[in-house]
Amino acid sequence: MSTPVTPGSPPPIARPPIARPPIRVLLADDHTLVRRGVRLILDGDPDLTVVAEAGDGAEAVARARDTEVDLAVLDVAMPRMTGLQAARELSRRLPDLHILILTMYDNEEYFFEALRAGASGYVLKSVADRDLVEACRAAVRDEPFIYPGAERTLVRSYLERLHRGDGLPERAITEREEEILKLVAEGHTSKEIGELLFISAKTVERHRANLLQKLGMRDRLELTRYAIRAGLIEA
Repeated sequence: MSTPVTPGSPPPIARPPIARPPIRVLLADDHTLVRRGVRLILDGDPDLTVVAEAGDGAEAVARARDTEVDLAVLDVAMPRMTGLQAARELSRRLPDLHILILTMYDNEEYFFEALRAGASGYVLKSVADRDLVEACRAAVRDEPFIYPGAERTLVRSYLERLHRGDGLPERAITEREEEILKLVAEGHTSKEIGELLFISAKTVERHRANLLQKLGMRDRLELTRYAIRAGLIEA
């Protein structure tokens, strides 16, 4: 109902719409040039602003804990802690934080692992200029985002597994074993790994022995090759 206007009285003042603050983004990628390019895309949108950056997953977790952020955009392959590992840690520590995976890997296993880790979207770097902004907006609305073209592949693969009597891909190793595998492959000693993960060197050695037995491998070299194939480190 409109406000009545008496003769001679000034017209009612039109109130401007309330402006929403931009979405505060944490951006994590171990390549400085990639971060710079992605930041240009995000900061170029009035609804988004990058308030923190990180060069690896462990730093991303630390920055998310000491900075007010609404959304974490994480690369998959990063030193010390992968984006998937960081996503799992952030989901545990900051359950209200929205998470988006930005990756070069068009990989079904990574996609499902990202969902398990708490991410609400999965965007390919090759089309980040087209999809990333919309994926960020969808994430903060608690809506899933799948990069265009993935739906048909994922549904076909899922139906094939059902036909064979399989379910979703299972994890070959535990989350802790994955953390240790990555650090072993990066060349860290048991003492260094223990200090990074706040466990004893003896516990690290026990996990390492379990990894060798579970994966049917003999030494660090074979573990490193497995870590490269699994996308935990880059070749």
